[in-house]
Amino acid sequence: MKVVAFLTLLVTLFHQGYSNSLDSCERRCGYGTDNNFSCQCNPSCERFRDCCSDYTELCKAEATSCKGRCDEKYDHDNKCHCNSKCTQYNNCCSDYKDLCDSDGGGGGGGGGVITDAEIKSLSETLYALDSNKASASQLIIDPQALVHDSQTGSQSDLSSRLLFKYLDEQTLFSKPTYAALLAVLDNYNRMTGQTEDMSSQQLAEQDTFVKETMSNTELGRELFAFLYTKGVYASEEDFIHDLKMMWFGLYSRNNNKMDSSGFEHIFAGEVKGGKVSGFHNWIQFYLLEKRGKLNYYSHSFNGPWTTYPDVLGMQFKWDGYYKQVGSAVIGCSPEFDFALYSLCYITRPGKQCRLSLGGKELMIQTYTWDNSSYGDGKKFIGSAFPATPRN
Repeated sequence: MKVVAFLTLLVTLFHQGYSNSLDSCERRCGYGTDNNFSCQCNPSCERFRDCCSDYTELCKAEATSCKGRCDEKYDHDNKCHCNSKCTQYNNCCSDYKDLCDSDGGGGGGGGGVITDAEIKSLSETLYALDSNKASASQLIIDPQALVHDSQTGSQSDLSSRLLFKYLDEQTLFSKPTYAALLAVLDNYNRMTGQTEDMSSQQLAEQDTFVKETMSNTELGRELFAFLYTKGVYASEEDFIHDLKMMWFGLYSRNNNKMDSSGFEHIFAGEVKGGKVSGFHNWIQFYLLEKRGKLNYYSHSFNGPWTTYPDVLGMQFKWDGYYKQVGSAVIGCSPEFDFALYSLCYITRPGKQCRLSLGGKELMIQTYTWDNSSYGDGKKFIGSAFPATPRN
């Protein structure tokens, strides 16, 4: 009996210690959201009110580093500071110059150096968090003809059937992020050179899309937590506002008309100079193909993924206008598409961005729009797309 009582006591103490470890920020400060824990220790936990009880003690008040604190508001309780005036008052943290005193190339607010390894790690986390992606039973595609890159300009229809064989619209399109995307996709005139005149309702739909994808999903929350920790944004409000501007801010591609935006170009697609320009979203492709307005010809690249999301480089005609290579991430949720492109544009504006999805590398190419800017000289998104080997 004494042995049994002793073992019972050991088990009780073990569970108590394990439970306590789930409620503490010890060795967890700055980490992303982890549903295995009952409370969180990342910067966004204050907004979501799920911080561990020792978050302030272990992660905030005793901070002597600028990691995740660049441009924060002054707090006299902090031992050192990370805002733009700390050099004036000679009270900066020792790593202020390394982490905060740098310039961003596109959107965002500067911040510390973000390595390729960190971007790859985050993209794997976002990949794992994409709970709204299509499953194999919800989406079936029929890629048919595979062509070499030398054949992509021939404009030959080598595929007699639709690319999208089946999509469970009822399930997927009823999800808030899909519904929000559908509401925004039909707001644009595809022809460049014609002014995009947005109504108050259409502007509200843009706000809803950003909110649903970035504020109301765990995936979007994880992206913000990472960028906040790296000092790119001082608050979630700054993050959301910057996304709206860089994605939906209008600029002129043709005839000095406010006729384009990063979102229209990448998600909805445009026509310029008699050719399809942009157009890198699978849902827009599906909708237009279903309506008989898009004719799929072939594909020049099919990614190595055996589940969704996958990547295709496609040839097609949109109401008579040809797209030589329209690469897109297939089967992902709207928030995943939006988050990947945003991550790459904010951290690698105008460059190639190396991601990792399920252990396989994906390259995203981004371009800045250099002819106009917003805010304090920030650049709108010009384009972003999967850079396939044959693109």
